[in-house]
Amino acid sequence: MSYTGDVTRGGSADVRELDELTISKVSVGPHDNNAYLLRCNGTGEQLLVDAANDAPTLLALAGDPGLATVVTTHRHGDHWQALSEVVAATGATAIAHPADAGELPVKAETVEEGQTVRVGQVELEVIHLVGHTPGSIALLYRDPHGHPHLFTGDSLFPGGVGNTWGDPQAFASLLRDVETKIFDRLPDDTWFYPGHGKDSTLGRERPSLPEWRARGW
Repeated sequence: MSYTGDVTRGGSADVRELDELTISKVSVGPHDNNAYLLRCNGTGEQLLVDAANDAPTLLALAGDPGLATVVTTHRHGDHWQALSEVVAATGATAIAHPADAGELPVKAETVEEGQTVRVGQVELEVIHLVGHTPGSIALLYRDPHGHPHLFTGDSLFPGGVGNTWGDPQAFASLLRDVETKIFDRLPDDTWFYPGHGKDSTLGRERPSLPEWRARGW
């Protein structure tokens, strides 16, 4: 069955097999957070995007190969409830942006705009998106055999940017970063994977950018 990105809490993972990378998506915790396991097909090394909740499920998803790295997309607690347990069980290196890393329950190595995070032979570009939190990041995989894949945390969803709680400066910052660093740089067939809910593509969302700007959220 082909990948759809539709997952339910407590349900099985949805798995996408690319030439060099395998992406497994699960939903965990009371806020239905998405967590993504990325496996380099060449080396078997694995990286987890957001140890959000339910450590047993995440550790079972990683299986015997374990984890080399856990990237936390931003500081909000629903995205790191399982981080301490997962890191302790696997010895994985925790990674986050320096503006948010201090809020995490474990010591994290830090990455900034334009740097890369590796999972085996695969490189993921760090994109810093300010607004949902000061240190929110997205991870971009430019598949040499297909379209780009983008893990956006809570900064970009189908239907809009992430919550900025009525702060017009935070909203303006986030929308500007999403437009200039994502929509202006990446093609319509870029598939993005948010921190909650269903996936989408930039092409599907691009026509709505003026509406998002006008409504202010």
